[in-house]
Amino acid sequence: MYPSLHFMKLYKICYTFAQRLEKGLLAALADKIPCMSLDAFQQIQHLLEEIEQAQPQGAEEVEQFRLRFLGTKNILKPLMGEIRNVPNEQKREFGQLINTAKERAELKYEVLRRDQEAAAESAQAAHIDLTAPGEPLDLGSRHPVAITLNRIVSIFERIGFVVAEEREIEDDWHNFTAMNTPEDHPARDMQDTYYMRNSAEILLRTHTSSVQARVMTSQKPPIRIIAPGRVYRNETISARSHCQFHQVEGLYIDKGVSFADMKQTLYYFAREMYGPDTRIRLRPSFFPFTEPSAEMDVSCFICNSKGCNVCKYSGWVEILGCGMVDPQVLLNCGIDPEVYSGFAFGMGIERQAMMLYTITDIRLLFENDTRFLKQFGAAL
Repeated sequence: MYPSLHFMKLYKICYTFAQRLEKGLLAALADKIPCMSLDAFQQIQHLLEEIEQAQPQGAEEVEQFRLRFLGTKNILKPLMGEIRNVPNEQKREFGQLINTAKERAELKYEVLRRDQEAAAESAQAAHIDLTAPGEPLDLGSRHPVAITLNRIVSIFERIGFVVAEEREIEDDWHNFTAMNTPEDHPARDMQDTYYMRNSAEILLRTHTSSVQARVMTSQKPPIRIIAPGRVYRNETISARSHCQFHQVEGLYIDKGVSFADMKQTLYYFAREMYGPDTRIRLRPSFFPFTEPSAEMDVSCFICNSKGCNVCKYSGWVEILGCGMVDPQVLLNCGIDPEVYSGFAFGMGIERQAMMLYTITDIRLLFENDTRFLKQFGAAL
């Protein structure tokens, strides 16, 4: 960085003033001070001349200049001891003269230091090869949850599903009541969540089924959507569960939709997601918003159904829940269940990602550890 013009002008002004001051002080004091202190004044005069004439070359000589005049054991310090030999009425002028020498040394050193920095920068710039390629930038990687989500969305978009997104802060009706889970329903115990302060009606959604409720109350069938997004549960964080995660839920409502339509849709998804040799099975289950309901398993693609830690040596891995939309849910959202029917399904994206990439701890997906995330750089 080159010394600024303002700094150089200031230095010259201070330099001229110091010269006049030191000459005036020496002339005024020459006839008034005792002979025993004349040597001290002469030493100061010699040091001022040395500071003025000093032309150190290189960083080492500049550092020697600093140590001589500004270091902890600088040459000006012993002269301060001579102040006791100066008459009381001249002590002030004597101290001012020493301070002038110190200030002159500081200004000179600052100019020398700046000149050295400017010279170093100029030398460095002279050796820059402007034709050389720039340094490569480290590219980031997509998050495994984002990779898995995009893959799921892409599969369902190929068969006519469209993405629907909604708010994460929901009201109780869209999150629970519309989904056939009234306030006193025991299924609410499985989906304890976080509520807004001083409100039992506003909460963080526990599933993206609330998106289904909003779509059904604002659109007329046929409806064919998938609803991805972040959801929240008041759960203890462990290797298999977290207080936040991501879901993809699907909904298809139209005239004459059957359980067979749902099975074939999910079978298509499983083969596209996990490979063409994937098999599925549906096990009876219960969800308050579907009837009948089922859990869907896929044949373990890691061990080829022979048994491993992932499938718990059963040969099957549970991936989602599904079922036919309960007629009461259709009524709650203003759709006539005598005319329309439909199916719904939902899955956790983290679970899919953990199976695809053999991740054993869900917490790794939320810790932002770059050592872990860099493993997915090839997915770009």
